[in-house]
Amino acid sequence: MLSARYNLIAGLAHLLSVTPDEEFADFAQTASPQLRRTAFLLCGNWHTAEDLVQTTLAKVFVSWRKIRRRDAVRAYAARTLVNTYLADKRSKRNSEFLTDRFPDRPVEPPAPETRMVVLGVLATLPPRARAVVVLRYWEDLSVDQVAAALGCSPGNVKSLSAGALGKLRAVLDEALTRDDPDERHPEERHDAKDTQHG
Repeated sequence: MLSARYNLIAGLAHLLSVTPDEEFADFAQTASPQLRRTAFLLCGNWHTAEDLVQTTLAKVFVSWRKIRRRDAVRAYAARTLVNTYLADKRSKRNSEFLTDRFPDRPVEPPAPETRMVVLGVLATLPPRARAVVVLRYWEDLSVDQVAAALGCSPGNVKSLSAGALGKLRAVLDEALTRDDPDERHPEERHDAKDTQHG
C-alpha cells in the first residue's frame, strides 16, 4: 500500500516537474511517425511529407501553451497538417495546368502492387477531396470531425467523399481489371496463346 502511494506521488512529482518544452518534445517524438504517414498519403512524396510535418510541428509548438486539453493535441496536429497541405496546394495552384485527362503513362509492369495503384489513384484527386479521403478512411475521423478540420459543412464532406470514392472505385476497377489476365477479352487471351505457341 505504501509502495503504491509512493509511486503515485513520484509520478505526480515527475509530471509537475516536466516543462512545456519537454512535454512538446515528447509529443513530437511520439506523434511524428503517424503524422508522416498521413502527410505522405496527402502529398504522395516522402520529402514533401517530411517538410509538411516539420511545418506542422512548428505551428503546434507556437500554440502549445494555449492548448488546454492535452488529449486533443493529436486532433489539433492532424487538422494543422491538413490545413498546411491545403494552403501549400492553393499557393501553387496558379503555376499548375489543370486538365480533365490523365497524363500519358509509360508501359506499366504486368502486376503492380495494389498499394502503388491506390497511391496513384489518390494522386489524381483534388487536394480537398484527397484530404477528406485520408481523414475519413486513414485517420478514421467522423464526418463532423473532418468538417471541423477542413472548415466546411458535414454535407460538403459527404459530397466530396462520395465523389472521391466513386472516382477511386472506377480507376481501381479499371487498373485491377487491366492487370488481371482472366478479365481480358476472349480475343486478347486467344492472341496471347497464339503468340506463346509461335
